[in-house]
Amino acid sequence: MASIFTRIMDGDIPGRLVWEDDLCVSMVDIRPLHEGHSLVIPRQEVDQWTDLSGPTAAHLMTVAHQIGRAQRQIFSCERIGLLIAGFEVPHTHLHVVPMDHMGHLDFRNANGSVPAEELDRVADRLRRQLADDGHGAAVVSIDSPST
Repeated sequence: MASIFTRIMDGDIPGRLVWEDDLCVSMVDIRPLHEGHSLVIPRQEVDQWTDLSGPTAAHLMTVAHQIGRAQRQIFSCERIGLLIAGFEVPHTHLHVVPMDHMGHLDFRNANGSVPAEELDRVADRLRRQLADDGHGAAVVSIDSPST
């Protein structure tokens, strides 16, 4: 059975994509650890990130870097955290999290009740910043609603 991430990439269920290319997508997390929390996910459904090819793993890190740079421009935070855990969904994903303290990387603090409109607003802000940063080819259309 396809992972929830694959189902989002296939358009079977909605997601707030902000980046997509041949190897990966990035989307806003629906249970953010802090405002702006995004995921970078390979299109290839691989459970353990260490099983990815070196070039794919490097590409995910490059995209996470671009997402993190955009987050720093948008959100008032001290740092951008990066975490790969993999316990929640058996499909590799990098958590890119604007943060002010280590508690912003604690999944017990995830907010599962963020209104859809707020998640849409965060996605729109990220798309616009990524486009402004010169990544227009990879940015999911700013003018189309979240998939």
